[in-house]
Amino acid sequence: MKLELIVPATQENIRRRKKGLIPPLGLAMVAAVTPPEVEVSLTDENVTGIDFQKEIDLVGITALTATASRAYEIADNFRARGVKIILGGAHPSALPDEASQHADAIVIGEAEGIWPNLVNDLKANRLQRVYRQSERPSLVNLPIPRRDLFAKGAYYVTNTISTTRGCPYSCAFCSVTSFFGHTYRCRPVEEVLKEIETLNQKEFIVFVDDNIVGNPKFAEELFRALIPYKIKWVSQASVTVARNDELLRLAAASGCVDLFIGFETLSPANLAAVGKKVNIVDEYETVINKIHSHGIAIHGSFILGLDEDDEEVFRRTLNFAQKMRLESAQFAWPVPYPGTTFYESLDKAGRIVTKDWSQYESKVVFEPKLMSREMLQQRRYWVWHEFYRLPSIWRRVGMVRRNLRELWTVNLYYRDFLRKKLKADR
Repeated sequence: MKLELIVPATQENIRRRKKGLIPPLGLAMVAAVTPPEVEVSLTDENVTGIDFQKEIDLVGITALTATASRAYEIADNFRARGVKIILGGAHPSALPDEASQHADAIVIGEAEGIWPNLVNDLKANRLQRVYRQSERPSLVNLPIPRRDLFAKGAYYVTNTISTTRGCPYSCAFCSVTSFFGHTYRCRPVEEVLKEIETLNQKEFIVFVDDNIVGNPKFAEELFRALIPYKIKWVSQASVTVARNDELLRLAAASGCVDLFIGFETLSPANLAAVGKKVNIVDEYETVINKIHSHGIAIHGSFILGLDEDDEEVFRRTLNFAQKMRLESAQFAWPVPYPGTTFYESLDKAGRIVTKDWSQYESKVVFEPKLMSREMLQQRRYWVWHEFYRLPSIWRRVGMVRRNLRELWTVNLYYRDFLRKKLKADR
Protein backbone atom coordinates (compact mmCIF):
# COMPACT_ATOMS: atom_id res chain seq x y z
CA MET A 1 0.00 0.00 0.00
CA LYS A 2 1.17 3.51 -0.85
CA LEU A 3 0.21 6.44 1.39
CA GLU A 4 0.63 10.13 0.60
CA LEU A 5 0.39 12.65 3.46
CA ILE A 6 -0.40 16.21 2.37
CA VAL A 7 -0.27 19.68 3.90
CA PRO A 8 -2.46 22.00 1.76
CA ALA A 9 -1.04 25.40 0.88
CA THR A 10 -2.49 28.72 1.87
CA GLN A 11 -4.00 30.67 -1.03
CA GLU A 12 -0.93 32.90 -1.12
CA ASN A 13 1.47 29.96 -1.37
CA ILE A 14 -0.54 28.25 -4.11
CA ARG A 15 0.19 31.29 -6.27
CA ARG A 16 3.81 31.60 -5.20
CA ARG A 17 5.54 28.82 -3.32
CA LYS A 18 8.34 29.80 -1.01
CA LYS A 19 10.68 28.44 1.59
CA GLY A 20 8.73 27.34 4.66
CA LEU A 21 9.37 28.41 8.23
CA ILE A 22 9.02 25.00 9.92
CA PRO A 23 8.18 21.51 8.60
CA PRO A 24 4.89 19.67 9.37
CA LEU A 25 5.92 17.74 12.48
CA GLY A 26 2.39 16.40 13.04
CA LEU A 27 2.30 14.53 9.74
CA ALA A 28 5.82 13.24 10.35
CA MET A 29 4.43 11.66 13.52
CA VAL A 30 1.49 10.18 11.58
CA ALA A 31 4.04 8.65 9.22
CA ALA A 32 5.95 7.24 12.19
CA VAL A 33 2.88 5.41 13.56
CA THR A 34 1.90 4.05 10.14
CA PRO A 35 2.33 0.25 9.86
CA PRO A 36 5.84 -0.44 8.52
CA GLU A 37 4.68 -2.33 5.44
CA VAL A 38 3.02 0.84 4.10
CA GLU A 39 5.13 3.02 1.78
CA VAL A 40 4.77 6.63 2.98
CA SER A 41 5.55 9.92 1.24
CA LEU A 42 4.83 13.48 2.39
CA THR A 43 4.09 16.65 0.43
CA ASP A 44 3.89 20.12 1.92
CA GLU A 45 2.19 22.11 -0.82
CA ASN A 46 3.50 25.34 0.67
CA VAL A 47 7.00 24.43 -0.53
CA THR A 48 6.46 21.95 -3.38
CA GLY A 49 3.74 20.97 -5.83
CA ILE A 50 1.38 18.00 -5.55
CA ASP A 51 1.60 15.19 -8.10
CA PHE A 52 -2.07 14.43 -8.70
CA GLN A 53 -1.19 11.60 -11.11
CA LYS A 54 0.96 9.74 -8.60
CA GLU A 55 0.06 6.08 -8.11
CA ILE A 56 -1.15 5.91 -4.51
CA ASP A 57 -3.81 4.03 -2.57
CA LEU A 58 -4.51 6.41 0.30
CA VAL A 59 -4.17 10.15 0.88
CA GLY A 60 -4.18 11.71 4.34
CA ILE A 61 -4.73 15.47 4.43
CA THR A 62 -4.42 17.73 7.45
CA ALA A 63 -6.35 21.00 7.42
CA LEU A 64 -6.43 24.21 9.38
CA THR A 65 -9.37 26.55 8.83
CA ALA A 66 -7.41 28.79 6.46
CA THR A 67 -6.42 25.78 4.32
CA ALA A 68 -9.70 23.84 4.54
CA SER A 69 -11.02 24.96 1.14
CA ARG A 70 -7.80 23.93 -0.55
CA ALA A 71 -7.81 20.63 1.38
CA TYR A 72 -11.27 19.88 0.00
CA GLU A 73 -10.12 20.70 -3.56
CA ILE A 74 -7.18 18.32 -3.22
CA ALA A 75 -9.40 15.62 -1.72
CA ASP A 76 -12.00 15.90 -4.48
CA ASN A 77 -9.31 15.68 -7.15
CA PHE A 78 -7.88 12.43 -5.79
CA ARG A 79 -11.31 10.95 -5.03
CA ALA A 80 -12.28 11.44 -8.67
CA ARG A 81 -9.52 8.92 -9.45
CA GLY A 82 -10.83 6.47 -6.86
CA VAL A 83 -8.15 7.18 -4.26
CA LYS A 84 -9.31 6.87 -0.64
CA ILE A 85 -9.15 10.15 1.32
CA ILE A 86 -8.69 10.71 5.05
CA LEU A 87 -9.15 14.22 6.43
CA GLY A 88 -7.91 15.31 9.85
CA GLY A 89 -6.56 18.29 11.73
CA ALA A 90 -8.12 21.21 13.57
CA HIS A 91 -10.77 22.18 11.01
CA PRO A 92 -12.17 18.72 10.17
CA SER A 93 -12.19 17.97 13.90
CA ALA A 94 -14.31 21.07 14.53
CA LEU A 95 -16.63 20.55 11.53
CA PRO A 96 -16.61 16.81 10.77
CA ASP A 97 -19.95 16.83 8.93
CA GLU A 98 -18.65 19.40 6.47
CA ALA A 99 -15.32 17.63 6.01
CA SER A 100 -16.94 14.22 5.53
CA GLN A 101 -18.45 15.43 2.25
CA HIS A 102 -14.94 15.37 0.81
CA ALA A 103 -13.49 12.27 2.46
CA ASP A 104 -13.94 8.56 2.95
CA ALA A 105 -13.07 8.91 6.65
CA ILE A 106 -12.50 11.68 9.18
CA VAL A 107 -10.05 11.61 12.08
CA ILE A 108 -11.29 13.78 14.95
CA GLY A 109 -8.54 14.95 17.28
CA GLU A 110 -5.07 13.45 17.60
CA ALA A 111 -4.13 10.57 15.32
CA GLU A 112 -1.84 8.47 17.52
CA GLY A 113 -3.61 5.28 18.55
CA ILE A 114 -6.20 5.71 15.79
CA TRP A 115 -4.09 5.75 12.66
CA PRO A 116 -2.73 2.18 12.65
CA ASN A 117 -6.27 0.83 13.14
CA LEU A 118 -7.57 3.04 10.35
CA VAL A 119 -4.93 1.76 7.91
CA ASN A 120 -5.67 -1.84 8.85
CA ASP A 121 -9.42 -1.22 8.44
CA LEU A 122 -8.78 0.10 4.94
CA LYS A 123 -6.78 -3.01 4.06
CA ALA A 124 -9.64 -5.20 5.32
CA ASN A 125 -12.22 -3.15 3.39
CA ARG A 126 -14.02 -2.08 6.58
CA LEU A 127 -13.13 1.61 6.70
CA GLN A 128 -15.34 3.57 9.10
CA ARG A 129 -16.61 7.09 8.40
CA VAL A 130 -15.32 8.62 11.64
CA TYR A 131 -12.38 7.78 13.89
CA ARG A 132 -12.17 9.33 17.32
CA GLN A 133 -10.38 8.26 20.50
CA SER A 134 -12.36 8.14 23.72
CA GLU A 135 -9.35 9.47 25.65
CA ARG A 136 -6.45 11.76 24.83
CA PRO A 137 -3.49 9.62 23.72
CA SER A 138 -0.57 9.08 26.05
CA LEU A 139 2.68 10.79 25.11
CA VAL A 140 4.76 7.93 26.51
CA ASN A 141 6.78 5.83 24.06
CA LEU A 142 6.02 7.97 21.03
CA PRO A 143 8.15 7.05 18.01
CA ILE A 144 10.63 9.46 16.46
CA PRO A 145 8.84 11.53 13.77
CA ARG A 146 9.73 10.66 10.16
CA ARG A 147 11.82 13.77 9.48
CA ASP A 148 13.42 11.95 6.55
CA LEU A 149 10.21 12.66 4.61
CA PHE A 150 10.64 16.45 4.72
CA ALA A 151 11.75 18.14 1.50
CA LYS A 152 15.46 18.89 1.83
CA GLY A 153 16.39 22.56 2.11
CA ALA A 154 12.75 23.64 2.05
CA TYR A 155 12.55 25.14 5.56
CA TYR A 156 14.32 27.86 7.49
CA VAL A 157 14.07 25.82 10.70
CA THR A 158 14.41 22.04 10.69
CA ASN A 159 14.99 21.24 14.38
CA THR A 160 11.45 21.07 15.73
CA ILE A 161 10.32 18.88 18.60
CA SER A 162 7.24 18.58 20.80
CA THR A 163 7.41 17.87 24.54
CA THR A 164 3.83 18.60 25.70
CA ARG A 165 0.26 18.88 24.43
CA GLY A 166 -2.81 20.64 25.74
CA CYS A 167 -3.24 23.87 27.64
CA PRO A 168 -4.59 24.53 31.15
CA TYR A 169 -6.19 27.83 30.08
CA SER A 170 -9.46 28.60 28.30
CA CYS A 171 -8.85 31.50 25.90
CA ALA A 172 -11.98 32.05 23.81
CA PHE A 173 -10.09 32.64 20.56
CA CYS A 174 -7.73 29.65 20.79
CA SER A 175 -8.32 26.31 19.06
CA VAL A 176 -5.61 24.49 21.04
CA THR A 177 -7.89 23.31 23.85
CA SER A 178 -10.67 22.21 21.48
CA PHE A 179 -8.17 20.01 19.62
CA PHE A 180 -5.68 18.93 22.31
CA GLY A 181 -7.84 19.42 25.40
CA HIS A 182 -7.36 21.14 28.76
CA THR A 183 -5.39 18.24 30.21
CA TYR A 184 -1.71 19.15 30.00
CA ARG A 185 0.22 16.05 28.97
CA CYS A 186 4.01 15.72 29.09
CA ARG A 187 6.44 13.36 27.43
CA PRO A 188 8.99 11.58 29.60
CA VAL A 189 12.07 13.80 29.74
CA GLU A 190 14.39 10.92 28.87
CA GLU A 191 12.42 10.31 25.65
CA VAL A 192 12.68 13.99 24.74
CA LEU A 193 16.45 13.84 25.24
CA LYS A 194 16.75 10.76 23.02
CA GLU A 195 14.93 12.61 20.25
CA ILE A 196 17.12 15.69 20.69
CA GLU A 197 20.14 13.45 20.19
CA THR A 198 18.87 12.67 16.68
CA LEU A 199 18.87 16.39 15.77
CA ASN A 200 21.65 18.73 14.69
CA GLN A 201 22.42 20.28 18.06
CA LYS A 202 24.55 23.01 16.50
CA GLU A 203 21.38 24.64 15.15
CA PHE A 204 18.51 26.21 17.07
CA ILE A 205 15.92 23.80 18.41
CA VAL A 206 12.29 24.92 18.35
CA PHE A 207 10.03 23.34 20.95
CA VAL A 208 6.63 23.63 19.24
CA ASP A 209 4.66 23.30 22.48
CA ASP A 210 1.79 25.75 22.92
CA ASN A 211 3.03 26.53 26.44
CA ILE A 212 6.27 24.86 27.46
CA VAL A 213 5.86 26.02 31.09
CA GLY A 214 2.26 24.84 31.48
CA ASN A 215 3.50 22.35 34.09
CA PRO A 216 6.32 24.12 35.98
CA LYS A 217 7.55 20.90 37.62
CA PHE A 218 7.96 19.21 34.24
CA ALA A 219 9.54 22.33 32.73
CA GLU A 220 12.13 22.54 35.50
CA GLU A 221 13.01 18.86 35.06
CA LEU A 222 13.33 19.33 31.30
CA PHE A 223 15.43 22.49 31.56
CA ARG A 224 17.83 20.92 34.07
CA ALA A 225 18.27 17.93 31.77
CA LEU A 226 18.99 20.19 28.79
CA ILE A 227 21.88 22.09 30.42
CA PRO A 228 24.63 19.55 29.54
CA TYR A 229 23.60 19.60 25.87
CA LYS A 230 24.60 23.27 25.48
CA ILE A 231 21.92 23.87 22.85
CA LYS A 232 20.07 27.04 21.90
CA TRP A 233 16.31 26.77 21.91
CA VAL A 234 13.12 28.80 21.49
CA SER A 235 9.52 28.05 22.42
CA GLN A 236 6.18 29.51 23.44
CA ALA A 237 5.37 30.27 27.06
CA SER A 238 2.74 32.02 29.13
CA VAL A 239 3.56 35.12 31.19
CA THR A 240 3.75 32.82 34.22
CA VAL A 241 7.34 32.00 33.27
CA ALA A 242 8.36 35.35 34.77
CA ARG A 243 6.56 34.66 38.06
CA ASN A 244 8.86 31.76 38.85
CA ASP A 245 12.45 32.96 39.29
CA GLU A 246 13.95 29.46 39.41
CA LEU A 247 12.08 28.37 36.29
CA LEU A 248 13.27 31.44 34.40
CA ARG A 249 16.85 30.93 35.60
CA LEU A 250 16.79 27.31 34.44
CA ALA A 251 15.30 28.27 31.07
CA ALA A 252 18.21 30.63 30.45
CA ALA A 253 20.78 28.15 31.76
CA SER A 254 19.43 25.42 29.49
CA GLY A 255 19.88 27.53 26.36
CA CYS A 256 16.61 29.43 25.94
CA VAL A 257 17.27 32.44 23.70
CA ASP A 258 13.76 33.51 22.69
CA LEU A 259 10.23 33.05 24.01
CA PHE A 260 6.95 33.63 22.17
CA ILE A 261 4.69 35.36 24.70
CA GLY A 262 0.98 35.96 24.07
CA PHE A 263 0.35 39.36 25.63
CA GLU A 264 -2.72 39.62 23.35
CA THR A 265 -3.98 43.04 24.46
CA LEU A 266 -3.26 46.03 26.70
CA SER A 267 -6.91 46.13 27.80
CA PRO A 268 -7.90 44.32 31.03
CA ALA A 269 -11.51 44.34 29.80
CA ASN A 270 -10.49 42.54 26.61
CA LEU A 271 -8.54 39.95 28.59
CA ALA A 272 -11.59 39.28 30.76
CA ALA A 273 -13.85 39.03 27.71
CA VAL A 274 -11.67 36.41 25.99
CA GLY A 275 -11.03 34.46 29.19
CA LYS A 276 -7.26 34.97 29.35
CA LYS A 277 -7.23 35.26 33.13
CA VAL A 278 -3.55 34.34 33.44
CA ASN A 279 -2.50 37.69 31.94
CA ILE A 280 -2.39 40.85 34.07
CA VAL A 281 -1.70 44.00 32.04
CA ASP A 282 -0.10 45.86 34.96
CA GLU A 283 2.52 43.08 35.14
CA TYR A 284 3.57 43.23 31.48
CA GLU A 285 6.53 45.57 31.98
CA THR A 286 7.80 43.49 34.90
CA VAL A 287 7.39 40.28 32.89
CA ILE A 288 9.33 41.70 29.95
CA ASN A 289 12.11 43.19 32.08
CA LYS A 290 12.59 39.95 34.04
CA ILE A 291 12.81 37.84 30.90
CA HIS A 292 15.21 40.31 29.30
CA SER A 293 17.36 40.36 32.45
CA HIS A 294 18.16 36.69 31.80
CA GLY A 295 19.30 37.41 28.25
CA ILE A 296 16.17 35.92 26.68
CA ALA A 297 14.58 37.71 23.73
CA ILE A 298 10.81 38.06 23.43
CA HIS A 299 8.53 37.59 20.44
CA GLY A 300 5.36 39.34 21.56
CA SER A 301 1.95 38.42 20.17
CA PHE A 302 -0.88 40.97 20.10
CA ILE A 303 -4.49 40.83 18.91
CA LEU A 304 -5.95 44.05 17.49
CA GLY A 305 -9.69 44.62 17.06
CA LEU A 306 -11.23 42.96 20.10
CA ASP A 307 -14.50 44.40 21.34
CA GLU A 308 -12.96 47.03 23.64
CA ASP A 309 -10.55 48.27 20.95
CA ASP A 310 -11.15 51.57 19.19
CA GLU A 311 -8.88 53.21 16.61
CA GLU A 312 -6.38 54.20 19.32
CA VAL A 313 -5.41 50.55 19.85
CA PHE A 314 -3.02 50.56 16.91
CA ARG A 315 -0.81 53.43 18.06
CA ARG A 316 -1.04 52.34 21.71
CA THR A 317 0.06 48.76 20.99
CA LEU A 318 2.86 49.83 18.65
CA ASN A 319 4.19 52.33 21.19
CA PHE A 320 4.20 49.68 23.91
CA ALA A 321 6.01 47.08 21.79
CA GLN A 322 8.65 49.61 20.77
CA LYS A 323 9.04 51.14 24.22
CA MET A 324 9.63 47.70 25.76
CA ARG A 325 12.11 46.87 23.00
CA LEU A 326 10.48 43.59 22.09
CA GLU A 327 12.97 41.92 19.79
CA SER A 328 10.19 40.80 17.47
CA ALA A 329 6.40 40.74 17.50
CA GLN A 330 3.32 39.85 15.52
CA PHE A 331 0.09 41.79 15.32
CA ALA A 332 -3.07 39.93 14.30
CA TRP A 333 -6.76 40.61 14.07
CA PRO A 334 -9.03 38.09 15.83
CA VAL A 335 -9.85 35.03 13.75
CA PRO A 336 -13.04 33.14 14.70
CA TYR A 337 -11.90 29.54 14.28
CA PRO A 338 -14.70 26.94 14.27
CA GLY A 339 -14.67 24.98 17.49
CA THR A 340 -13.80 28.00 19.64
CA THR A 341 -16.16 29.90 21.93
CA PHE A 342 -15.12 33.08 20.09
CA TYR A 343 -16.53 31.64 16.86
CA GLU A 344 -19.71 30.49 18.57
CA SER A 345 -20.41 33.89 20.16
CA LEU A 346 -19.77 35.86 16.97
CA ASP A 347 -21.80 33.42 14.88
CA LYS A 348 -24.71 33.62 17.30
CA ALA A 349 -24.57 37.43 17.16
CA GLY A 350 -24.55 37.41 13.35
CA ARG A 351 -21.17 39.14 13.20
CA ILE A 352 -19.36 36.62 10.99
CA VAL A 353 -19.48 37.97 7.44
CA THR A 354 -18.26 34.93 5.50
CA LYS A 355 -17.59 31.24 5.88
CA ASP A 356 -15.32 31.12 2.89
CA TRP A 357 -12.50 29.47 4.81
CA SER A 358 -9.88 30.57 2.29
CA GLN A 359 -10.35 34.15 3.55
CA TYR A 360 -9.73 33.28 7.19
CA GLU A 361 -6.46 34.83 8.40
CA SER A 362 -5.95 36.75 5.13
CA LYS A 363 -9.06 38.93 5.66
CA VAL A 364 -11.09 40.28 8.57
CA VAL A 365 -14.09 37.94 8.51
CA PHE A 366 -16.19 39.43 11.31
CA GLU A 367 -17.68 42.82 12.14
CA PRO A 368 -15.57 44.56 14.82
CA LYS A 369 -17.50 46.43 17.48
CA LEU A 370 -15.78 49.83 17.51
CA MET A 371 -14.27 50.14 14.02
CA SER A 372 -14.86 49.02 10.46
CA ARG A 373 -13.37 45.86 8.99
CA GLU A 374 -11.49 48.03 6.49
CA MET A 375 -9.91 50.11 9.24
CA LEU A 376 -8.85 47.02 11.17
CA GLN A 377 -7.27 45.46 8.10
CA GLN A 378 -5.45 48.60 6.98
CA ARG A 379 -4.27 49.80 10.38
CA ARG A 380 -3.03 46.38 11.41
CA TYR A 381 -0.75 46.44 8.37
CA TRP A 382 0.38 49.93 9.41
CA VAL A 383 1.43 48.60 12.83
CA TRP A 384 3.43 45.79 11.19
CA HIS A 385 5.07 48.26 8.81
CA GLU A 386 6.06 50.72 11.55
CA PHE A 387 7.36 48.01 13.87
CA TYR A 388 9.58 46.49 11.17
CA ARG A 389 10.95 49.71 9.69
CA LEU A 390 14.75 49.68 9.81
CA PRO A 391 15.00 52.52 12.39
CA SER A 392 12.56 50.60 14.64
CA ILE A 393 14.55 47.39 14.29
CA TRP A 394 17.75 49.23 15.18
CA ARG A 395 16.22 50.85 18.27
CA ARG A 396 14.90 47.51 19.50
CA VAL A 397 17.79 45.15 18.80
CA GLY A 398 20.75 47.32 17.80
CA MET A 399 22.30 47.26 21.27
CA VAL A 400 21.56 43.60 22.00
CA ARG A 401 24.80 41.72 22.55
CA ARG A 402 23.47 38.16 22.47
CA ASN A 403 22.37 36.44 19.23
CA LEU A 404 22.37 39.75 17.36
CA ARG A 405 22.70 38.12 13.94
CA GLU A 406 19.73 35.83 14.58
CA LEU A 407 17.57 38.70 15.85
CA TRP A 408 18.29 40.77 12.75
CA THR A 409 17.51 37.74 10.58
CA VAL A 410 14.12 37.31 12.27
CA ASN A 411 13.26 41.00 11.89
CA LEU A 412 14.29 41.10 8.24
CA TYR A 413 12.28 37.91 7.63
CA TYR A 414 9.13 39.57 8.98
CA ARG A 415 9.92 42.77 7.08
CA ASP A 416 10.15 40.79 3.84
CA PHE A 417 7.05 38.76 4.74
CA LEU A 418 5.05 41.97 5.18
CA ARG A 419 6.26 43.40 1.87
CA LYS A 420 5.19 40.25 0.00
CA LYS A 421 1.92 40.04 1.89
CA LEU A 422 0.94 43.59 0.98
CA LYS A 423 1.86 42.95 -2.65
CA ALA A 424 -0.25 39.77 -2.74
CA ASP A 425 -3.27 41.53 -1.22
CA ARG A 426 -3.31 44.38 -3.72
